[in-house]
Amino acid sequence: MAVTQDPLVLMGVPGSPYTRKMLSLLRYRRIPYRLLPGGRQWATRDKRRFPARPQPKVPLLPTFYLKDENGVEQAVCDSTPLIRLFEEQFQGRSVIPSNPGLAFINYLVEDYADEWLTKAMFHYRWSYAPDIQKASQMLPRWNNNTASESEIADKSKAISALQISRLSYVGSNELTRATIERSFTRFLELFDKHLNLNCFLFGSRPSSSDFAIYGQLTAMALFDPTPSQIIIETAPRVYAWTESMEDLSGYEAFEDDWLELESLPETLVAVLKEIGRLYLPYLEANDIAVRAGDPMLNTELDGQPWVQSPFPYQSKCLRWIKEQFGGLPEPDMTLLRAQLQQTGIMELIA
Repeated sequence: MAVTQDPLVLMGVPGSPYTRKMLSLLRYRRIPYRLLPGGRQWATRDKRRFPARPQPKVPLLPTFYLKDENGVEQAVCDSTPLIRLFEEQFQGRSVIPSNPGLAFINYLVEDYADEWLTKAMFHYRWSYAPDIQKASQMLPRWNNNTASESEIADKSKAISALQISRLSYVGSNELTRATIERSFTRFLELFDKHLNLNCFLFGSRPSSSDFAIYGQLTAMALFDPTPSQIIIETAPRVYAWTESMEDLSGYEAFEDDWLELESLPETLVAVLKEIGRLYLPYLEANDIAVRAGDPMLNTELDGQPWVQSPFPYQSKCLRWIKEQFGGLPEPDMTLLRAQLQQTGIMELIA
C-alpha cells in the first residue's frame, strides 16, 4: 500500500471487538482516522454522503479503505498485518516491542487474543439467554437505528439465528463448553495477577497484544451480561483496565517502558504457559485436520474432547507464528528458547 498521511478511512460498528481493537490503537498512536457508519443502509440511503466503496473478499469488521501504489482504493480487513503496515506508514508511539524476541511474544499473544479469546466472546454472547437477548436487540440497531420496531424484530431474529448457527464453526458446543469457560476464567486470573504489577503486558506501554485483548474484553466485560458479571466478580482489575484502554491518546510512552526479554516477569510467563498448554495444541490439531481435508476436527484439549469444524484461516495463523519465530536473529531465537522452555511453546513452533 502507498504511504499516506491522509486520515485513514474505515468502517466498523460498536459491537465488533476488532473494530474496538483498531480504534483504540489508532487513538493511542494519534493516527488521524474517519470512522464510517457500519451497515449498507447508509450507502443506499445517502450516496452523496457515503459513496460506494470496494468490498473485501470476505466481509469482516473493521474494513479499512487503503489506496495501493497506483492510487486505487482497496478494502482490507485483517487487523494484525494492518497494524504492522501502519508501523511503517506512521512514525512514533509504536505498539511493537523494539526487541525482536519480545516482538515475537507480542505477535503470539495478539494471535491468541484474536483467535482463541474470541471463542469465549462468541460462546458467551450466543449461548446464554440474557446475552442473546441483549445482542439481538442492539446489533440491528447499531446498523439502522431509525428502523421500525417490526423491522428491528425481523432483523433481530435473523441475526441471532445466523450467529447461533455459527457456534459450532468457532468451536462452541456442549462438548467444548466447559473447556472454553475454564480457559477464560484461568486467563482472567492470570491477567489480573500480571496487571497487579504491570500497566500492560510488556511493561509500562501498550503493545498490539494489549489492544487485541482489549478488543475481546469490550464485548465480554463491557457489553455481554454473563461474562461481564464473571469478570466483575473474578477480576475487577481486568474490568477497570478494559475501561481505561479505550482512549490512551494522552498516555505518554518511552522506549525504556518495554520489559527486558532477559527478565520476563513470572506473571507474563504464566500467561504464556496457558497459551502453550491450550491454544497452540489447538492450532496444531486444527492444522492437521485442515491439511488432511478432514470434515471434522476431533482432538483433546485440557483433558476434554474438542470437536469443531476445521478452520482454514487458523491453519494459516500457525504457519505465520512459525514464520515469525523462524525469521528471528539467531541470538534472539536462542534467548527465547531459554526464556520459554517452561511454557511448552517452543516444542510446538520451533
